Amino acid sequence: MVAMGAITDVPGIRVGHQQKSDDGWLSGVTVVLPPPGTVGSVDVGGGGPATHETDALDPTTLVSAVDAVVLTGGSAYGLASAHGAQRWCEEHGRGFAVPGGVVPIVPAAAIFDLGRGGDFAARPTADMGYAATAAAAALPEGHDVGRGNVGAGTGALIARTFKGGVGTASATLENGVVVGALAVVNALGLPFEVPPGNPEPSARSVVPPHEPPNLNTTLVVVATNAVLDVAECKRTASAAQAGIARALDPSHTLADGDVVFCLSTGAVALDRSTATARQVSLITLQSAAADVVRSAILDGVDRAEAVSTPAAEYGAYRRAVR
Repeated sequence: MVAMGAITDVPGIRVGHQQKSDDGWLSGVTVVLPPPGTVGSVDVGGGGPATHETDALDPTTLVSAVDAVVLTGGSAYGLASAHGAQRWCEEHGRGFAVPGGVVPIVPAAAIFDLGRGGDFAARPTADMGYAATAAAAALPEGHDVGRGNVGAGTGALIARTFKGGVGTASATLENGVVVGALAVVNALGLPFEVPPGNPEPSARSVVPPHEPPNLNTTLVVVATNAVLDVAECKRTASAAQAGIARALDPSHTLADGDVVFCLSTGAVALDRSTATARQVSLITLQSAAADVVRSAILDGVDRAEAVSTPAAEYGAYRRAVR
């Protein structure tokens, strides 16, 4: 397995960001725009999710294609940004065909960053979702991805102390399958590797007993060029949740809205010559998905801007141990 750089190493995948960080704002939108016909599903692992159109991605439902995935700040209010992405897709003829036009399938998930820029009412809008989608579409195939405090990661924090943000990673398997991940890290927990001087689990306490619980989330999009059906995408998304658990402690708590989407562009066939070959192919892909999710999360922490001297020291430590 050869490590590469970003979710856009999967041919046809594009990523656009839109954000604001002044006049009371500290929030934004990230859109993953796949090629037409991409199949997708989702797994919701956290206890406090803020999502839109995820039920449509269940393997037992009518549609299989996903036209865009929106990751946004603003908690449930920010889900309005998906309407802008949907509008862009409709204007470009992308969506589920119905009499008279198309209905774009645009699932979305949000992190909690309300008020981090000072204004509780400053949250992503439909226009920001449209702009992020248009930005993704304008980029060339294989483009570099903005990381750190951009898009949905603009106001992200981890453990209330360190800046979180957007990270991405990918890997190429021996059979030519590419697996990539993009993560927005706004987690309650910290990465498992603890900075020197904080070796005890008690030093990693993220919810002091005298403070009310916060709302947190890690959002992930996994993409692959392998041919997967919706059920296989669902299973891959579920397996990729392990990457969150490997990177962050704790994870999938009642205060986290952890969500993993999985997209399949369907360009490379897996070996399905026998039942055993199919099983091995899928397990190998799903194991890689968990690995790149972990790497994408750590990348998001590494690329974030420091908000204090401890955060700067922690960022330097994370870069040293990778």
